[in-house]
Parts: sequence; C-alpha cells; structure tokens
Amino acid sequence: MRFFRLFLPCLIFCTSLHAQKKNESYQYHIRQTVPTERAPHLKIDGVMDEQAWLEAETASNFYMVLPMDTSYAKLRTDVKMTYDQQNLYIIAVCYYGRNPDSSFINRPFVQSLRRDWEFGKNDNFIFFMDPFDDQTNGFTFGANAVGAQWDGLLYEGGKANLSWDNKWYSVVKNYEDRYVFEAAIPFKTIRYKKGITRWGINFSRQDLKTTEKSSWAPVPRQFPTASLAYTGTIVWDQPPPQAGSNISLIPYALGGLTRDYANDKPNAYRGDVGLDAKVAVTSSLNLDLTVNPDFSQVDVDQQVTNLDRFELFFPERRQFFLENGDQMSNFGYANIRPFFSRRIGLGVPIRFGARLSGKLNKDWRIGVMDMQTGKVDATGLPAQNFAVVALQRRIFSRSNIGAIFINKESLNYEPGATEAGKSTYSKFNRNFGFEYNLASSNNTWTGKAIVLKSFDPQNSNRSLVHAANLLYSTRKWIVGWQHEYVGKNYSAEVGYVPRRGYIKINPTASYMLFPKGGSVLSHGPQITSYFIYDETFRKTDNETVAMYQTTFRTKSVFAVWAGHDYIRLLQPFDPTNSGRDTLARGTEHRWNAVGMDYISKPQSVFTYSFSGRYGGYYANGTRLNLITALGYRFQPFVSLAVSANYNDIRIPETHSSVKFWLVGPRIDLTMTNKLFFTTFVQYNEQAKNVNLNTRFQWRYAPASDLFIVYTDNYLPGSLTVKNRALVLKLTYWWNV
Repeated sequence: MRFFRLFLPCLIFCTSLHAQKKNESYQYHIRQTVPTERAPHLKIDGVMDEQAWLEAETASNFYMVLPMDTSYAKLRTDVKMTYDQQNLYIIAVCYYGRNPDSSFINRPFVQSLRRDWEFGKNDNFIFFMDPFDDQTNGFTFGANAVGAQWDGLLYEGGKANLSWDNKWYSVVKNYEDRYVFEAAIPFKTIRYKKGITRWGINFSRQDLKTTEKSSWAPVPRQFPTASLAYTGTIVWDQPPPQAGSNISLIPYALGGLTRDYANDKPNAYRGDVGLDAKVAVTSSLNLDLTVNPDFSQVDVDQQVTNLDRFELFFPERRQFFLENGDQMSNFGYANIRPFFSRRIGLGVPIRFGARLSGKLNKDWRIGVMDMQTGKVDATGLPAQNFAVVALQRRIFSRSNIGAIFINKESLNYEPGATEAGKSTYSKFNRNFGFEYNLASSNNTWTGKAIVLKSFDPQNSNRSLVHAANLLYSTRKWIVGWQHEYVGKNYSAEVGYVPRRGYIKINPTASYMLFPKGGSVLSHGPQITSYFIYDETFRKTDNETVAMYQTTFRTKSVFAVWAGHDYIRLLQPFDPTNSGRDTLARGTEHRWNAVGMDYISKPQSVFTYSFSGRYGGYYANGTRLNLITALGYRFQPFVSLAVSANYNDIRIPETHSSVKFWLVGPRIDLTMTNKLFFTTFVQYNEQAKNVNLNTRFQWRYAPASDLFIVYTDNYLPGSLTVKNRALVLKLTYWWNV
C-alpha cells in the first residue's frame, strides 16, 4: 500500500496537465431545418438536393492521420449536419482520388455488406459523438463504402463496443467520383442531457487505395480517430429537442428442437416468448427491463487451443448488458474484473432483470442492476439474485473516480442441507471497490488505480486486491508500468479473476522511427516483461519478450521476436491440456523461444496472415506453433475465410508427444445489407470436437430480426453426431 500512496498523487498530477480541450477551436455550427408540409423530414437517399443541405454549414479540410499526421488530407471529404424535432441528420461526401490519366479511382475496398465490419479492411466514413462533451463516453455511427452500417458505444475515452445495436437509418450512394453517406439518428436512440448546447464531434474517413486515414479535427497518429480527447465541437443554435416519450418494447418469440445423440435421448422441443423494454427515464438515463430473456442470437464463440493454466475469457455480446455496461464490466483490469456479466444466465434460466444506467449530469454517472435466475434441480443450483451498484464521478478534465458494489445471493438455500451427489454453492458473495481512472486532456497520460475487497461466509482475511498502471504515449515513445496484488482468499463469483494469491509487476516500453520516404511507414523495438511472485515474494512466473515491428505504407505488418519464460508450478499441470501426464507441483521450468508475425495489406481481395513460434517448453520440451488465416472476398457479397492453428508439443520427461489442429473455415454471404447467411465450421482436435454453426439473419426492420440458427457437434474422424439443434427466433423493436 505504500506504493499506492506514492502512485496516486502522480496520477492526479498527470491528470491536471493540459486541462483545456485540445481541439476546442474546431467548431461546427448546426442549425435546425424547417419542415414543410410536402417534406416533414429529410429523405435519406444519398442525394444532397434538399434546401436544408444547401443552407447547412460544411465541415471540410480534413487532416491526415495516417500515413503521416503533419498535413491536410489528400482526399476531399465534405460533411454537413442538421436536425429537426425527431432526428439528427448527417451527410458526408467522400471524393475519390485520381489515377495519373485523371480518371477516378472509384472501386471501393470493402469486406461485405455485413454490419459492424472490421475497420482496417473497409473504405469507410465514421463519426464520433460525445453528447456530454466529457471526452469519456459517447456513440459512433457510420458505414463502409457500399452501405453496411457501423454503430457502437464509446467508452474509456475512445474504445468502441460494436455489439451495441439500436434504431437509425442510413444510405450510401455511389457515383463515378465519390460516394455519399446520408443518415438520420433519432434523438430517442442516443443519450444526452437536456439543455446542453455543445457536444463533442469528430468525423473520420479511411481510404484503402491511398492508405489514407483522415479526420476533421486533427488526431495524432498514435491514437485512433475515435479518441474523444481530440473531438471538435458541435455548437447548437438552440438546445437539442427533448426526445419526448421514449419507450421501446422488444418482444421475441422462439421455437426450436434439440437432440442429444451421445446420450441417446429423443428430440426435445422448445417454444418460448419474452420481452425486453427500454425506458428513457430522462434523455440521459435509461431503464432496461427484461422478462424471460433468451440469447439464441449470440454469435458462436470462436474456439482456441487452450494451453493455459487458467480460465480463458470470452466477451459479452448480449444486448441487455451492453448500454453503459463499461461502468460495471470494465471496472478493474483484463484479468481482475469483479463483475463479468457472462456469469449470469448462461446455462441457467434468467427469470427477470432490470438495469438503470446513464448520466445524472455532466459529472455524475450511475449504474444499478438486479437480475434473478431460476434454480436447476439436476445440479442442486438454487435460485440466485445478482445485484450491482456502480457510481462514477468525473474529476479534472477527463478523469474519474468510481465505486462498485456487487452482491450474489443464493435464495432459500443453506449449504449444509445439500442433497447427496449434488454440488455445494455459497450462500452469498460480495465485492466492494474503488477505482481512479486517469486520462489527461491530450491522452498522453492514461492510467488506473483500484482497490477491491471480497466478502463471503468462508473467508475474510487476505481477500484484498490492489492494482495500478500508468501509460505514457507520444508519437515515438510508449512507456508503461502496471502492478497487481490479488489476495489468496479474494473471491469474485460474478467476476473474472483467473488467478489469486500473487503480486505482479509489468513494465513495457516501445520506440518508433518514421522514415520520410520509401516503402516503410514506421519501425521500432518493443520490450515487455512481467514478473509474478507469491505473497511471500518468491518468484513464480516471468516472461520477457523483445520485438521489432515494421509497418509498411501498404499497411502490411511484419514483426520478429524472442522471449524467455520461467514458471514454477503451484499446482500439478498437464502442459498439453489433453488429459495426459501432469507435471508435479513445485517443479521449475525455463525456456527460450523465437517467433515472427506477418499481416498482409488489407487492400487486396486476397488477404492472409501468418504467425510462427519455435522454442522450448515445459520440462525441457519443445513447442512448434504455426497459425495462419486466409481470406478471399467477392466484394461485397461473398467473403471466404479459413484459419488454422497447429501445435507440435514434445516433452521427453513425460514421454509426451502431441499434435493439435484447430481449423475454422467460414463463409459469409451478404445478399444485401439486411440479409445475411453465415456458415462456420470449427475442428478442434484438442477438444475432440467438430462444430458446425449455420446462421441466417434477416433484418426486416431497423433493429428487428428473424434468425434461423442450426448447430451440430460431431466426433472427429467418424463424424458421428454428438448433438444437434435448430432454433428459429423473431424479434421486433417497437417504439411506443
């Protein structure tokens, strides 16, 4: 704790630097459009022929962000905005470059028509809104050059969660010399505070042919254009209109059947209905309600070869948990999360739930959630209640302090009364914590410090967590420090904390060089190291990796690295995770390894990447790991991809020799930007499983879908069916 007392004043000092908003001088003045009887709303058609667009101010003269950030963009982009009582409107005209013969380079590069595409593989226009102008949270909307939509929530100053989905409307129209993006964002879709007349805003464009990324308000190249620290300002001619009555009902109906062939069980039929509701308590505070929810539309998790000693992490995709979810789910660090919503409702029925989240004003933010699950008689799992309260207060220009309380309670349950043959569950588990998030006004200094304490009937001592990090980022230097302490008895049953009883120190540093010409855009070294000790300060783990990375002007990337590992096992461990021989607790293992990575340029319709590593492994063994991903697109309608992961592990001490393949071919067919068909196969030799997932999605209305999902699991080799499922689900988003 002595280090914490020294570290926190440093964070506060860094926060107070550069308190003024960086791009305050970049202002866009937006004026209300006057509706007429013939045209009460602007027509979203990609044609800029309405009087409102002719009268609107134009944001132009974009700045280049990549490949260099020292000049204006070479490609012209013009943006206009206006609004009426229902919608915020935006139109962006994205002009193409020219060939030496003066003809236009007008073939867009895109992956497909599927929404929420991968940013680096699409020509696109995106904009970022910060309705509270707090440079911390906001919304992002946009489209690629053929009209596939992009929408998400912005959190932690510029990270985007694209799993969020809501109602809005857009069209992209292509011309010989340009493409035009036009959109209407209902005020009911976004959250903002009544009376605020200045919002943060920035517009971003990427063109793969010229490898140029640009933005209206300039952003240093080391940061994404989503960085809210570098937004300009929308200045409203009057306070934005109130959204009025804002209640959305999202019912679903589901039918399906499953069959367990492995246990020779007959078909099991299922029919269900449920309801989600979104109620805007104020224009910036939202109440989410759910009754008998179902999450069948969630994408299948991509499998991995698991050679780790600890639990793997898979992200949350369920809509109910996403809006303002960062305040709860991102409390802490990647491997110290006191709250992880995937602990709720997977494999256990959720009866109902409610979540109140959003802004109280520019400085205060709140999140309150309560979920009720049903009991499972087969395992003796009781009905449980999950309650979370989170409060956040902005301080200085972009930093904040937060508190969280999490309570998991088993209802009408006494652990001592468990029936024979059934598992025992805890009566309750609680977590309480504070965190301080640092973000300087220019994003050069970022960091976090947290303290957590858990409470349960069995343990109270050594149940404390403390961690802190500080990152310094400039165009050439990135230097960071992080340390963690997790007590042996710390327990987060609703969280993700794969390891306990350790102290970790993690320094990192990198340096980048930028040649003025040639094929290389940037190159430079990076060194990362972490040291893990037990609570007596005896070393248990160390990994040090030195890397040299080169980024080419085509946006292809090549890197080579060398590393050293040391591990002292705290528990018996099978280093192949395949049920073979285990290594004894307390044994020490050291090895060296080398590797390389290459990612091809995203402009090609054929893309590929390759990673390889070779070196030592546990017990004086060796490990060869080869990973590749290939993709080909018949843009914009068909995208073909295949990934392969091969491991060859040899451990003479235990006479173990294993070879694992993990292969995943995928076909994406996007007939339109509302009609999608995906087939994904995963062959996992380590898990002895072949998974087939086929999904049809028809977005027949904004944020309303018909899903048909078919899933098979097979035994490798014989391809004997283990289980099979077919699900049909219909959802509809209804604004009351």
